[in-house]
Amino acid sequence: MAEEEDLPIRKRTRLEKLILDTLGIEELRDYIGELRDEIARVEADIVRKNSHKSAADAFFRKPG
Repeated sequence: MAEEEDLPIRKRTRLEKLILDTLGIEELRDYIGELRDEIARVEADIVRKNSHKSAADAFFRKPG
């Protein structure tokens, strides 16, 4: 039990890695497109969350 606690925490994998050897060139290009779409979606959410955080920080800022 103590040995398990000493192990470093593994970062969770969110995307299942495809076996690329089984895909053709067009399928690989389609896969890249899907990944780019997902990256864009995540980046948009980061922008949205930063905006909310900035608004909350401004609201709760102590007057100086």
